[in-house]
Amino acid sequence: MRSHLTKSNLSLQIKIFELEKQHIIFEDLGIINYKAAWDYQEELVKENLEIKAEARKAMSNQQSAISNELIAKNYKLQTTNYLLFCEHPPVYTLGKSGHIENVLLNESEMEEKEIEFFRTNRGGDITFHGLQQIVGYPILDLEKFFTDIGKYMRSLEEIMILTIAEYGIKGERSKGETGVWIEPGIPGKERKICAMGIRCSRWITMHGFALNVNTNLSYFNNIIPCGIVNKQVTSIEKELGYKVDFEEAKEKVRRNFEKVFEAKIG
Repeated sequence: MRSHLTKSNLSLQIKIFELEKQHIIFEDLGIINYKAAWDYQEELVKENLEIKAEARKAMSNQQSAISNELIAKNYKLQTTNYLLFCEHPPVYTLGKSGHIENVLLNESEMEEKEIEFFRTNRGGDITFHGLQQIVGYPILDLEKFFTDIGKYMRSLEEIMILTIAEYGIKGERSKGETGVWIEPGIPGKERKICAMGIRCSRWITMHGFALNVNTNLSYFNNIIPCGIVNKQVTSIEKELGYKVDFEEAKEKVRRNFEKVFEAKIG
């Protein structure tokens, strides 16, 4: 990649960068195989990482600290943020630090039930993805927002808390556990409605969240969700007692994502 930007128009771009909201490209992938979605994420992350690598290379060839700053900010402008939504056919995914013993089915049993299984490079343990579950994969350059993984996770949780609140459901955080819970402080009643697990490389994120909307929760009976024993899993449908409009739920998540990250999604 070769840059022909002068110092003056670099300064102009930086000024625009600082004043405007970050833009996030939205893509609804519909129903897609887990591996295909994972590969697509990897492709988008790779493109952004290559841009950052070019920036580091350019800076190493510069003597001026001011020039380094200009180059770095110019390349930050060129990285692209994405928010991917999708549904997956039934699949269990295990995080890089997860424990296989939390999967209660063997390989042949999963094949019989037509459930796929993947070991992934995200954080977290075992979880399930299925139809009528909003799976969100943000591919964000956090250097355009904030360089704080903890804050990023809390922001994702806040999006879900705001979303289910629109259905009259009170979502909360559970100390020491990621995701969004209902009644996390009442033993025997704790139930998880949204699971989360991410990967971040040079501040570029991938993987994300899974919000149970009208999800078939029976699939969770075959695993110890997130490796947490004696706690339930729930959905918006289960909490309300009726199915909700799935497209409407996606729009609520998208709108709240835009709000929490103070970005423009389109």
